Amino acid sequence: MTPSKLPPQHSNHQVQEILILASASPQRKTLLEGLGLTFEVFPSSVDEHGHPERHNPAQRAKLLAELKARDVAAKHPGAWVIGCDTLVVSPGGLIFEKPRTEEEARNMIQAQSGRTSVVHSGLSVLTPEGLHFDGVSSSDVRFKKMTEKEIDWWIATGLWKGRSGSFQIDGPGQLMIEEICGDWSGIVGLPVFLLGQLLEKAGFERPGKV
Repeated sequence: MTPSKLPPQHSNHQVQEILILASASPQRKTLLEGLGLTFEVFPSSVDEHGHPERHNPAQRAKLLAELKARDVAAKHPGAWVIGCDTLVVSPGGLIFEKPRTEEEARNMIQAQSGRTSVVHSGLSVLTPEGLHFDGVSSSDVRFKKMTEKEIDWWIATGLWKGRSGSFQIDGPGQLMIEEICGDWSGIVGLPVFLLGQLLEKAGFERPGKV
């Protein structure tokens, strides 16, 4: 019998659980690091814009988070996987995901200027056994009334790229935000409190847990 085949009673150490974040977002990575968790990053290849669910934005965010988690889990069997998706519902009821062009970004900001949008952040946790736990965090974001010069400034920064709704709630983008109601981390893209609830429900053993 080789060392790798030792039965459980011969080992004094638990098998290290592998945790994967199925997202390339540096903001989500930073939030997860803040929890003291050891994890790896493997972005999913799911096409967000191609998903058919359009009538229920919160459900859309939740379904996309699950699709991303399952996409990555299929390539990394035996791992815990966290899938995320964040989308913005404009004051006019349109779904604003990540803009693909500068023009799209400008139109999104103009539509939100001086008004309130809703941000839905869907989370999905998949266990190594394939069990699924999910939820969604929803928050309101009120924008200041922006002048054309301010909008030009924001577009010129390029910081709208890869951002649902074309804005950010961290960094310079905070200058556009007058008020938020809800979970700041959820608006960033990874609702930390909800994640803690899902991991606990799923049975994930966090380091230092009492």
